[in-house]
Amino acid sequence: MSADMTTYDHGILPIQSLRAGIRDGWIAADPGIIDAQLQPASLDLRLGPKAYRVVSSFLPGPDRTVEQKLAEFDRYQEMYELDLSKPTVLERGCVYIVPLAERLSLPSGISAVASPKSSTGRLDVFTRLIVDRASGFEKVSAGYIGPMYLEIAPRTFSIVVRAGDRLNQIRFRVGATDTSDVQLQAAHDLDPVIFAGGASAEAVIADGLWVSVDLADRGGEPIAYRARRHAPLLDLSKVAHYDPLDFWEPIAGDGNGRLILNPDDFYLLASREGVRVPPGSSAEMVPYDTAAGEFRVHYAGFFDPGFGHRADGSGGTPAVLEVRSHEVPFALEHGQRVARLKYEQLLAVPDVLYGSGLGSNYAEQRLTLAKFFKPFVRRGAA
Repeated sequence: MSADMTTYDHGILPIQSLRAGIRDGWIAADPGIIDAQLQPASLDLRLGPKAYRVVSSFLPGPDRTVEQKLAEFDRYQEMYELDLSKPTVLERGCVYIVPLAERLSLPSGISAVASPKSSTGRLDVFTRLIVDRASGFEKVSAGYIGPMYLEIAPRTFSIVVRAGDRLNQIRFRVGATDTSDVQLQAAHDLDPVIFAGGASAEAVIADGLWVSVDLADRGGEPIAYRARRHAPLLDLSKVAHYDPLDFWEPIAGDGNGRLILNPDDFYLLASREGVRVPPGSSAEMVPYDTAAGEFRVHYAGFFDPGFGHRADGSGGTPAVLEVRSHEVPFALEHGQRVARLKYEQLLAVPDVLYGSGLGSNYAEQRLTLAKFFKPFVRRGAA
């Protein structure tokens, strides 16, 4: 861990501040929060014991609670309840609302933002946090007191879940946390945040750090995975259990560094660059939104302090990109910029950093599938 003991009066709360919030009671849960939920700068949230299948997504708006909105759905027979105390199937193409085990009593100076966990985004399971009287998803205003709910919409695979499963995470903020382009460039000059071939590379910084897609031929190894439209149920309690080929079509390079995305198919790709998040920072992947809306990159946004960080200063780790094209086929080319990272300052360096020592699943990833899958091996390979 970095020896930097600097603290600030604004930034993302590190793990030691989250532990203090639990002790002080402004983060609470039933059952109580366990250590495995605590990440270097975020808290995993757990599904509660029941879920509601609803006819559509919604926001409660400024004058209603989520429970009041659910009561409206029930009155119009547009909802039914599911029991998550046992394994339960959430069907693709359907929308579910799940009360979470955690609730908040935020101090007046602390706000929060949520995001899907990496393993959730890589399954094309769309999740968004909702709170009472909210006019937007994923954000919790400073001073909020109340429950939290998760909207879940599996888009490609039907999944099996139960109470206690962790599909999303929440990060807490004090004041302004963004790092300006000037600050990010200065930080990169001193302590690189982007690498190529294991060495520091020139950073393309414009409203964040840009990364490009890696479509170079890998000698028969996949440059991408495309989700199969018809696949078995996927149980989120089973780690390293499933054969990837039952769920994914591996795509080899074409020798020209091109890949044409089919409309509404879901792909996993990797960034050409290795990225790094220094110990005193966190980062969020911002979806690439083209003017015509041709494709979207990345559902799961949080990169914890220490991602891609090595004590000797080498390396960086590629980002896995979750990609979906819309409306028309879209041609990607090797090295095309597809997403950007927005870096944010922490209040202090966290007591623990992202990495294999924390049990992190993607510390040494390249083009890595979600943790539920066995390592990819071509059928028929020796």
